[in-house]
Amino acid sequence: MTTNPQPRSRRERPAKPALTRHGIITTAVRLMEAEGLQRVTMRRLAQELDTGPASLYVYVANTAELHAAILEELLGEVDLSPVAATCDWRERIDAVLTSYIKVLYANPSLAQSALIARPAGPHYFDLVEALLALLAEGGVPDGQAAWGVDALLQAATATAAEHSARAQSAGAEDDWNTVHESLRQASPTRHPHVAALRAELISGPPAARRTWILQSLVNGIAHTPRAK
Repeated sequence: MTTNPQPRSRRERPAKPALTRHGIITTAVRLMEAEGLQRVTMRRLAQELDTGPASLYVYVANTAELHAAILEELLGEVDLSPVAATCDWRERIDAVLTSYIKVLYANPSLAQSALIARPAGPHYFDLVEALLALLAEGGVPDGQAAWGVDALLQAATATAAEHSARAQSAGAEDDWNTVHESLRQASPTRHPHVAALRAELISGPPAARRTWILQSLVNGIAHTPRAK
C-alpha cells in the first residue's frame, strides 16, 4: 500500500541564504543573461530568490535602480588597460570607449536601458576616472573634460543602443534597404545636398564611422571653451 509522504517540518528544510545587495545584483545579472533585461523585474527576481518582492526593497529601491546596478556590475568588464598604454591619448580614449560599447553590445537590452540608467558605483567611477585621466594627459582644461566625459559616454551609449535595436529587429535589413532606395530617389531640386552626397551618407564600415564620431567629439571637447 502506498502512503502519502509526510510533510517536512520547516525546521528540517535547508535554510535559505541571507539576502544581500551583492547577491541580489548577481542573481539579476544571471537572470538578464538568461531571459533578457525586460524580464528582470522585482517580482521575477523575488521568485528567483525564493522570497517576496517586499524583501528586495530593503536593498534596491525600484526597478530603475536595479537596472542601474546591473549596468554598474557589467561595467567591471570594460577594459581600462589602454590608459597605461603609450600610443596617442586620443587613440586610447577610443579604445576604452570601444570596450565600453562592446560590453553593451553583448547585452542588447541593457544598451537601451543605459541611455537612462544612472550607475553610481566604483566600476562606473573607474570608467569616468580613466577618461578624465586621458583628457588631462591631452591638456584638456578641467571644465571641458568634466562636461566632455558626459558627451563621450552619451555618444558611446547611443551607438550601442542603436546597434542593439537593429540587431534585435527582424526587419532591420529591409529598413536599411528602404533607406538606400529613398536616398537614390532623393530630389536634386528639393534636397540638392542629400542627392549630391547620397553615397557618402551611407558610406564606410560601422567601426570606422564610430571611431570618427568619437574622435570628432574628443577634438571638439579639447578645443571648445566651456561657457562661463
